[in-house]
Amino acid sequence: DTSTPHIVGKHLLDHRNAKRILNELATSSNLWHRRVAVLATFTFIRAHNFEHTLRLSEMLLNDSHDLIHKATGWMLREVGKRDVSVLNSFLDRHAAIMPRTMLRYAIEKLSLSSRTSYLAVANVKKRKKMKEEENSNNAKKRRKKKNE
Repeated sequence: DTSTPHIVGKHLLDHRNAKRILNELATSSNLWHRRVAVLATFTFIRAHNFEHTLRLSEMLLNDSHDLIHKATGWMLREVGKRDVSVLNSFLDRHAAIMPRTMLRYAIEKLSLSSRTSYLAVANVKKRKKMKEEENSNNAKKRRKKKNE
């Protein structure tokens, strides 16, 4: 994790195909390729270039692996350390659909009121999803009872 920005990130910083290479890594079926893509953006973050981090973070919102959620949340937090308005803008658009681990990592350095607000948005989504699942299960039970 700590060597990726210094090796891959540094190589890509001035590479004309950085976007294509990062996209290829981020869309790989290999967990470690996806993680390298996210962590390589730390070099760009340090140069106050957040474009790649934000793009990959959006791409990986639906990734199923917790290690991707952690890495993405970490890089978003690093963006926020340099420009909190950029992080807030991303969270305003995506907090409701972000995996909880990703969100928790991303908001770690925000004020208590901001953290509470973003978690509340995510909790509303979770409650809505639970209600939809409950309604779906109830409908299945009714159909099953009707067919008996």
